[in-house]
Amino acid sequence: MSKKEPVIYLDNNATTQVDPAVVEEMLPYLTEFYGNPSSAYTFGSQVAKAVDKARERVAQLLGCKPDEILFTSCGTESNNSAIASALTLDPDRQHIVTTRVEHSAIMKQGEWLAKRGYEVTWLGVNEQGQIDPAELERAIRPDTAIVSVMWANNETGVLSPIHEIASIVHKKKVFFHSDAVQAVGKIPINLAAEHSHVNFLSVSGHKLHCPKGVGVLYVNHRSKFNPYLLGGGQEHGKRAGTENVASIVALGKACELAGQSMEQENREVRALRDEFENTILEKIPGTQVNGDREHRLPNTTSIAFEGIDSEAVLMLLDKNHICCSAGSACTTGSLHPSHVLKAMGFSTERARSSLRFSFSRFNTKAEVEKALHLLPQIIAKLRSM
Repeated sequence: MSKKEPVIYLDNNATTQVDPAVVEEMLPYLTEFYGNPSSAYTFGSQVAKAVDKARERVAQLLGCKPDEILFTSCGTESNNSAIASALTLDPDRQHIVTTRVEHSAIMKQGEWLAKRGYEVTWLGVNEQGQIDPAELERAIRPDTAIVSVMWANNETGVLSPIHEIASIVHKKKVFFHSDAVQAVGKIPINLAAEHSHVNFLSVSGHKLHCPKGVGVLYVNHRSKFNPYLLGGGQEHGKRAGTENVASIVALGKACELAGQSMEQENREVRALRDEFENTILEKIPGTQVNGDREHRLPNTTSIAFEGIDSEAVLMLLDKNHICCSAGSACTTGSLHPSHVLKAMGFSTERARSSLRFSFSRFNTKAEVEKALHLLPQIIAKLRSM
């Protein structure tokens, strides 16, 4: 890719640009303060204090206590850890409830567990991408170990009614986990609120303008938890392995910045998304938005372009240095259409003709205008072929 032509990055649900302020905060822990935070001497305890500060910053963004924050390597580890813990706590509970629109980190784990004798109930969604809370309630059984429902869908941005769902699960005395990787930092989350019955919640740093390789599992202080990784006593005995200090410090700073910029995310980024989406619907015939347009993230739109193949559009956009995606970055290159759009009842053709555009505070109006200039031309060219 030419260095002279700047990239227009409209795929922020796949990963995000690292904020320069985050890089600045973490650099000393890659150079000067390289000690092991578990060490007893001052050089190590200085580093441990930086980890504690990061924990406090993450907790502030999530509205919880610092000791409820467990640092992991990524959102996938956080997801897997929550479910694995619930299944090991009670051998009589071997049933899991989740949805057909989860991230592959949940989907693949559920499929793997099903092959090993566990039972998994996969809840469907309607055309808006929403599950039926009444169906969820009926699905919970006496042997259900955990219910996992994502807070915001990574492909459509659709927001689940998490507090209603968590309340239903809580009344059934079952663990509730939410993959909140896409939601954290984009919408307010207050896990200490009286109406919050979330036991476990997953976060991924690289969705928050932080480097890849660090995540968080929120573990409610009233919830029992069995470690997924065994070894040393790091993370208060809940996750073994020497801490990735520089990335943890970076995540703490990223969470602080996310809290400060959330109002901007909900105003300026939403305005960019809406301008882009409305112009596409107006200028390009045969286009439809996938999913609930009211209850969704402020930065995400999934659009179906009738009569075209999304992979062909991606190739032509890439030649013009514009990045977006046909769905989850974790399934790029798959021959199968989006499992999320198929679960919503859409045809294979519509699923294969859909593109996801996701924006961030680093996007500009000029970038959106350029994309809006090129995209109608690309769609028209492909349709004429």
